[in-house]
Amino acid sequence: MKLLATSLLMGALALTGCDAQPEGKPVARAKIDGSVGAPAPMPSDDATIASQVESACRSVIFENTSLTHCLAIPSRHRIETALANASGENYRSLAKLAEAMDGDTVAFAMNAGMYDDDGDPIGYFVEDSERLKTLNTADGEGNFHMKPNGVFFGTGDKWEIRTTDDFLANVSDRPEFGTQSGPMLLIDGKVHPEITEDGPSRLIRNGVGVDEKGRAHFVISNAPLSFGKFARFFRDELKTPNALYLDGSVSALWNPATGRTDGGAAIGPILVVEKKEVPDE
Repeated sequence: MKLLATSLLMGALALTGCDAQPEGKPVARAKIDGSVGAPAPMPSDDATIASQVESACRSVIFENTSLTHCLAIPSRHRIETALANASGENYRSLAKLAEAMDGDTVAFAMNAGMYDDDGDPIGYFVEDSERLKTLNTADGEGNFHMKPNGVFFGTGDKWEIRTTDDFLANVSDRPEFGTQSGPMLLIDGKVHPEITEDGPSRLIRNGVGVDEKGRAHFVISNAPLSFGKFARFFRDELKTPNALYLDGSVSALWNPATGRTDGGAAIGPILVVEKKEVPDE
């Protein structure tokens, strides 16, 4: 399989209620015959802060499907969750979040898991070290309860994804941020046992994975795709041992560097990746 960079955001995105926005100049162009002029580089760990403004997110094609891949690096980013504004009103959209935050300090933001009719998370949720929702171990219907589900969490420069059972058994200290969703896409390098190779469900989807260097890979599809294809991208291209599904259909990305702010259906919890301050030289 080939991983090719492209600037094309496929028209199918409009069918999901998200507004397609440009991802900026592509790092390589696919030719009609399928070959490429150059591979799409991964944002490097030693890039300058200035260059990261342009390289935090890139457009790629995986198995003939357009995706946007955004990379958070512990040495240059911090991750936090967001749910409500200072008045306690849930944001419910990335546009509302953008109104409340300084876009110059944000690398990107993405919806962060499943929620109820009011936009409140249905699973574990921690914001600024405050636990707003306890761990949800209940059985039920829907993607969230497609066990094993899991938790994406972190404190400082250490970010992790664990299954819910693993988190419950082994994590005692409250993290600075945390969000529970489901299902897990990858567990210890293997695709979730209930995810088929290429099932019939096709949706715009987003998720997150953490690689062995501790970097967090956020991915949103620009066209509908199956669970299996989405999981394979994390496994085969991003090499993330563990990856967590965040949502489908309502998936959305805010990328201030390119002016992309997806709209559509109301969302719930949000993950925000902020740029760390450049130290004085």
